[in-house]
Amino acid sequence: MIPIKVVSGDKAPEPRSPAASALQYLQPGTLNLTALPPLSLYIHFPWCVRKCPYCDFNSHEARGEFPEEEYLAAVRLDLEQSLPLIWGRKIYTIFIGGGTPSLMSAKGLDRLMSDVRTLLPLDGACEITMEANPGTFETEKFKSFRASGINRLSIGIQSFNARHLKALGRIHDDGEARRAVEIAHANFDNFNLDLMYALPSQTLEEAREDLATAMAFSPPHLSLYHLTMEPNTVFAKYPPALPDDDTSADMQDMIAVATRQAGFEQYEISAYAQPGRRARHNLNYWEFGDYLGIGAGAHSKISFPHRVLRQARFKQPKSFMEAAVKGNPVQEEYEISRADMGFEFMLNTLRLTGGFDPRLFGERTGMSITAIDKTLNAAEAKGLLYRDHKIIRPTELGLRFLNDLQQMFLGE
Repeated sequence: MIPIKVVSGDKAPEPRSPAASALQYLQPGTLNLTALPPLSLYIHFPWCVRKCPYCDFNSHEARGEFPEEEYLAAVRLDLEQSLPLIWGRKIYTIFIGGGTPSLMSAKGLDRLMSDVRTLLPLDGACEITMEANPGTFETEKFKSFRASGINRLSIGIQSFNARHLKALGRIHDDGEARRAVEIAHANFDNFNLDLMYALPSQTLEEAREDLATAMAFSPPHLSLYHLTMEPNTVFAKYPPALPDDDTSADMQDMIAVATRQAGFEQYEISAYAQPGRRARHNLNYWEFGDYLGIGAGAHSKISFPHRVLRQARFKQPKSFMEAAVKGNPVQEEYEISRADMGFEFMLNTLRLTGGFDPRLFGERTGMSITAIDKTLNAAEAKGLLYRDHKIIRPTELGLRFLNDLQQMFLGE
């Protein structure tokens, strides 16, 4: 295996020729991928109005003005410098996440999309999603976003209950949440609503009301997340009073029944879609596809015929912009080892309720599925996994104890 430098800390590595780097990764290695997976593009916008107490994403409060033009110039440089790694490959989905990308000006978003179209070949049916906070919705602005090429929104509602929104530290209220969905409906025929449950002091009936309100808007897609206490967040330091395990389980059962009755299919642990409306960008992640991540703190997974590369950009916006100008915004870079490949694949694909074709393992990892046979058998024996020659999928028990199931493949 060709050694690949791992960089950490705040000091940018010495710039390398992107073409030279690409040639390095094309050399013989330990894997044998017969075809490259679909490629997505992720663009990170790091600023938000206020950091939510449960959020562990790379987001930074915009105290007054933020350097939009300088940041977008750095993002373009990042993309230009990454091109040799993906020469000849088409982009099938784009996701602009954050932070709060909808803080961007209409002019800024148009510039970003123009740069992307200039530098990359996009599939004719490319799904282009932008995350949006209900507290930033303006009708004319979102009409401009649509005209610039955004064809899907992911709206961070979290709750339609004013008390719960306040407890979550959201900048919008319940009225703004409803208005945001109405604006989305008027300008986009494809959008997702994000909701959270097991919120501080939330009752089962309140969770039911939130879900019913969301479904009354007939969204093509719902993402329903159990609130978790992530490390290094305000909630981790000062935990709120949360529903007990039995109440949380009742909420999960209620969601399963209500969404199914409304015609939604749960195709991933937290994702529910109307027929034909699955989130293609996220599905590419869960099927262990490739993605180029640009912008502050963005992560990439890029496959080559004989290796799979991971990268992470500098997280702090200022450090990222300075490094991009110097020619290398990548802070960390490494190959996924053969020893870790099975775990990395299963960590993603086991989130899919319908499972995956066993042939996908070989296509995406360049290895034989016999490499994880022992653990597959052990998981099947515990009733966590179903497998035959056509499908490998988690059982209902496996989905309930997904973390335990995924951890079985660690070090495989």
